[in-house]
Amino acid sequence: MTRSPETSHVMSASDMDRALTRIAHEIVESHRGVEGLLLLGVPRRGTILARRLGERLARIDPAFDPAQSIGSLDITLYRDDLRAHGARTPEPTTIPGAGVDGATVVLVDDVLYSGRTVRAALDALQALGRPAVVRLAVLVDRGHRELPIRSDHVGKNLPTSREERVSVLLDEIDGVPRGEEAVVIRRARGADSQAGER
Repeated sequence: MTRSPETSHVMSASDMDRALTRIAHEIVESHRGVEGLLLLGVPRRGTILARRLGERLARIDPAFDPAQSIGSLDITLYRDDLRAHGARTPEPTTIPGAGVDGATVVLVDDVLYSGRTVRAALDALQALGRPAVVRLAVLVDRGHRELPIRSDHVGKNLPTSREERVSVLLDEIDGVPRGEEAVVIRRARGADSQAGER
């Protein structure tokens, strides 16, 4: 019998805010400004985090225009687990008018796990054009990589077991008030739960 999952909070709303602010500063420093910078969030939570990063970038450097520099990159058709998990409803892909050619593209996602989501995002991006540079920003890196992929900007490195599931709870998706947003680890006691691909 599967018991209720054990849940532990590993990042609070303020922890998440600080992590995003730090990542925004790292992006500006590594890019030496914001010119030619494009944030593409991986739906769904990555898109929300990309918007929040964009707000911080605009505060750091007013030359960054979120309306022209933030988009969303759907990876549904590029995933390698469609046979195992069945059809998924695609999310919109929105690319700012200037496109991706020659841009420094920062892919944004919530949790980095096996690396397969990022591989799919790279394939989806390649179909849209040829960026000058592609970087990766994630709120949480939980390890267990299956592909040679690493993040350039990380909010928190979080050692986990494969039996644990890391969830990022956001207001826009989960209905959690902004002040109560969190990153949590769930593990079902007495159950052989396997964390899903992130």
